[in-house]
Amino acid sequence: MKQRADLMTRRSLVGLMAAAVLAGPAVAAQAEEATITVHRDPSCGCCAGWVQHLRDAGFTVQVEETADLDAVRSRLGIPSDLVACHTAEVAGYLVEGHVPAAAVRRLLSERPIAKGLAVPGMPIGSPGMEGGKPQPYTVVLFGADGQKPFMRFIGSQAIG
Repeated sequence: MKQRADLMTRRSLVGLMAAAVLAGPAVAAQAEEATITVHRDPSCGCCAGWVQHLRDAGFTVQVEETADLDAVRSRLGIPSDLVACHTAEVAGYLVEGHVPAAAVRRLLSERPIAKGLAVPGMPIGSPGMEGGKPQPYTVVLFGADGQKPFMRFIGSQAIG
């Protein structure tokens, strides 16, 4: 009986190892999707606040500091009417401005055909712009089909 128990243990170990090998690429892909590259001006405090908001939400964030964000936005194709103070890239999408982590998660979950999300300007109370009375604002989905509302927020709280 002992020999059979050892055999089951070996089989279980081999099965677990095979599952880990097969799951490896999927786990790596999920981790890569959750990595957000943020292009920001090194002297901007609200950008640092937004980066911290993303990290607090569980995203891995890579920061690339540049004083020439216009060149980055031009290269990536951010519409001029959606420009804010920082630009990010995640899993093939663009994220412009103070977009809450909840909207980024929904974008990555639903995978709409779009270029990305934006919060134009710098609404008071949006992630990284805390302080003062939070204003309602809209996260915009943009792409080849134009722009449309994606989610609405007050601060980091989604609203109907």
